[in-house]
Amino acid sequence: MSLPSPIITAFEHSPDKGKGLARDMRVRWALEEVGQSYEVRLVSFRAMKEPEHLALHPFGQIPTYEEGNLALFETGAIVLHIAERHAGLFPDEANARARAIMWMFAALNTVEPPILDRETTRLLESEKPWYEERLRFTENRVRSRLSQLSARLGNAEWLEGVFSAGDLLMVSVLLRLKSSGMLDEYANLAAYVASGEARPAYQRAFAAQLAVFMGQSPAS
Repeated sequence: MSLPSPIITAFEHSPDKGKGLARDMRVRWALEEVGQSYEVRLVSFRAMKEPEHLALHPFGQIPTYEEGNLALFETGAIVLHIAERHAGLFPDEANARARAIMWMFAALNTVEPPILDRETTRLLESEKPWYEERLRFTENRVRSRLSQLSARLGNAEWLEGVFSAGDLLMVSVLLRLKSSGMLDEYANLAAYVASGEARPAYQRAFAAQLAVFMGQSPAS
């Protein structure tokens, strides 16, 4: 007997205003890549701090993932689970699979933190006397990571030759820089992100998340 479609949670009113940056996008994209239907339960900021949601995500965030009696939080863990359960996000060869997982960790633990630090600086410290110096510092850290990633990627389309969950998370992280213009300083990274955005699965996931912002019923 097959399990019902997994249920993920997403913002009822996303602060990214439909730009595809909320983290449920990463889970939607993974599910679309493997052809797994899913349901979405929208939650308000207030509901995210209530006991029912905290039982799923102890830190009161989104997304969460429910599949039968399994409940997960953290996008990396959720995408890893999807990739392990379905074909399409991991190579078959063991070493190639290990490298794909390596890039998942690199995206979330090495590349994303300085990007988020820059965002926090811009949002919360713009009125502080140290803002300009602090912003330069955070942007230099971001550029350092981008330079290193650009050198590793070279002229390849994907990090390890074929698209994997590592690319899915890396592109998702880099998309946070799209409006900054910083990606345009690295032509291969800009092309890498564009390749991710061009994937039909990404397009379906983006449309589903955008529909929530536009006040429509989310597709799955």
